[in-house]
Amino acid sequence: MTRLTATAICRDLGVRYPIFGFSHEPDVVVALAEAGGFGVLGLSREMPEEIPRVIDEVETRLAGKPYGIDLMLPANVPQAADLASVREQIPPAHRAFVEGLRARFDLRAPTRPSFFTTQVRSEALFDAQIDALLGSRARAVATAIGIRPELIERARAAGKYTISLVGTARHAHKALALGVDALVAQGCDAGGHTGTIGTFSLIPQIVAVARGKPVLAAGGIGTGAQVAASLAMGAQGAWLGTLWLAAAENHTPPSLLQRLIAAQSADTMISRAHSGKPCRVVRSAWIDAWHEAGAPEPLPMPLQQALTGADFSAMHEYDDANLIYEAAGQSVFAITESTTIAAQMATLVDQANAAFDALAQTMQDT
Repeated sequence: MTRLTATAICRDLGVRYPIFGFSHEPDVVVALAEAGGFGVLGLSREMPEEIPRVIDEVETRLAGKPYGIDLMLPANVPQAADLASVREQIPPAHRAFVEGLRARFDLRAPTRPSFFTTQVRSEALFDAQIDALLGSRARAVATAIGIRPELIERARAAGKYTISLVGTARHAHKALALGVDALVAQGCDAGGHTGTIGTFSLIPQIVAVARGKPVLAAGGIGTGAQVAASLAMGAQGAWLGTLWLAAAENHTPPSLLQRLIAAQSADTMISRAHSGKPCRVVRSAWIDAWHEAGAPEPLPMPLQQALTGADFSAMHEYDDANLIYEAAGQSVFAITESTTIAAQMATLVDQANAAFDALAQTMQDT
């Protein structure tokens, strides 16, 4: 009788189940480790000076349990920049449009500092984030939207397992040429920055390119049956992100949680309005406004963030039920209630095992 258990990558990383969980919330990463999964802490939204403290707190709570860190490292950003200087580059028409949205939706300015109100993506920022994570005890380092040869070299020299998120076979070839240890085949079903190929079309392509190196499946995965299906397609595990937004440990604002519970897959869309790059989000009035007739094209990264980052922070700070949105994948269909990481992990394992049993029965019946 087949049961969900550790695969080769799980044994390499010291984890019980082939379930990998990406989250910006330290509490989610810790809870995933405690439930037998592998938590990956996204630090792309952290201010560099805060990263060492965040890492130290997570590692203290994990007490030696393995975890990973994920960075977003897009190309074509300034070498060094501050938010004020980047804002000066924003065209007047875009400024006027966003000012109009603020008036239309009665959106106040945020009062709490955050990455989106104080930082802008630049090479200098990335260097500071990389230095911080390399000094951590994270078992794995994952990179999304870009891969840096020097990071892979330094991470491997520090004894860390390296993972690259890829959306095409071409991206996979480039990552493998740099010596990464594993790939995440991220289909366009995924929340956040993503490509154009669907998850189930992408997985076999990346498995073929990997030639035996571990591949994780990502994009639209929210059930244990999908985890089992990913394994059946040659992946060694599944990488989930959206599902954890429903967990208490994620501290999701109440209005956003209700939006996610009510949403189905069709209520997500790929938009450049969030960051300037294609990013799948759950729709809201703010996102829809950027796609109305007469709306300007979103600016490229990092200009779009400099233009609207404070608004994103504000709608979360005030829990604005009309405007609030977040990166979310088509797996949002699996969010039906507020829950916990422990309950979600138990459900995923039970569902995967039930899928294995159902498949065995189907094959027997035939």
